[in-house]
Amino acid sequence: MELMRIFSYASIILSISVYLLPIMVNSIGINYGQIADNLPSPENVVPLVKSIGVTKVKLYDADPRVLGAFANSGVEFMIGLGNGDLEKMRDPNNAQDWVKQNVQAHLPDAKITCIFVGNEVLTFNDTSLSDNLVPAMQSVHTALVNLGLDKQVTVTTAHSLGILQTSFPPSAGAFREDLVDILSQTLSFHQKTGSPFLINAYPFFAYKGNPKQVSLDFVLFQPNQGVIDPATNLHYDNMLYAQIDAVYSALASLGYKKLPVHISETGWPSKGDEDEAGATPDNAKKYNGNLIKLMSQNAGTPLRPDSDLNIYVFALFNENMKPGPTSERNYGLFKPDGTPAYALGVTNNNTASGSIGNGVTMPFSPTSSSTGYLSISSATGRRKFVGHALMMASLLLIKTLV
Repeated sequence: MELMRIFSYASIILSISVYLLPIMVNSIGINYGQIADNLPSPENVVPLVKSIGVTKVKLYDADPRVLGAFANSGVEFMIGLGNGDLEKMRDPNNAQDWVKQNVQAHLPDAKITCIFVGNEVLTFNDTSLSDNLVPAMQSVHTALVNLGLDKQVTVTTAHSLGILQTSFPPSAGAFREDLVDILSQTLSFHQKTGSPFLINAYPFFAYKGNPKQVSLDFVLFQPNQGVIDPATNLHYDNMLYAQIDAVYSALASLGYKKLPVHISETGWPSKGDEDEAGATPDNAKKYNGNLIKLMSQNAGTPLRPDSDLNIYVFALFNENMKPGPTSERNYGLFKPDGTPAYALGVTNNNTASGSIGNGVTMPFSPTSSSTGYLSISSATGRRKFVGHALMMASLLLIKTLV
């Protein structure tokens, strides 16, 4: 039976490039969440990741089993420190111990290039979190400096679009006034240390909130007439790029025009509840497939055509233990058994071949370190900016109709 499982999982990996349409992609970033009790072992995830050309993986912790499995694979890793760890990481000694155990111990075999400290902290409106954010980032960076690792590993944090006060037109993008002070501190940190500004962006929420008024083609990167920014005369044919350029404009308004923006999360669910309009396999295929096509073109946004967005698709697997609505458990490109959740339409030249080890094994138990993901990326956290995204979508729609 075990031998059958090995060959069964290997055949799934080998058939992926046949099942998916031949659209060549140079580089893909993916979020690898583990709030589930039915995922394949990290060793079996390695060939699956390589089969779709993924070269960058974002973890929500520093899971040693994952980092060990991907050792010497060439895949770059962004690892996370949860919101619940921020206060502890203010202490430089704690930060140094964490970096030694979770970063230094895995180098150089694991290619760790970035640590994100906290997720969407500022939109929780919790001073016990926000007051600790920058000090924690500084302590972690100082630990990297002390260990001689700061040239190869950067430190950042991830934000939701809820930090924006104004988002349309993109040229008028501005941060919430109540967040400007702490954002200025984080931006100064980014500039001094050379780390990127991370944004989690989900056009899905705009469509889910008002499907009768929001253009589905506009949010799915499908052909549409688009909108024009009256201040720049730039044309936008998809919501994600308009959102990103609003962030660029907000950064420029505070004097950080050259700061790089990376999209740490974006995706579309293949299943949802009755009130979650648009959560279908076909729409997920269009969103993620069209997004990856754009990534393969190595083109930036209308405002920053030469910028490298470093987009991380959310997520690698459907996660059956995530809280919240049905959509939260169905963002994966793959089902837990390794089969595609839908025909994405992407393949690459590095299709995995041969045996993949010990077959599908049980993942971490719910009490493992991987559950730290709950504290930094939850359904509640992402829903906090639904209203903002919807407001932007409505404005864009009005401009489309004018």
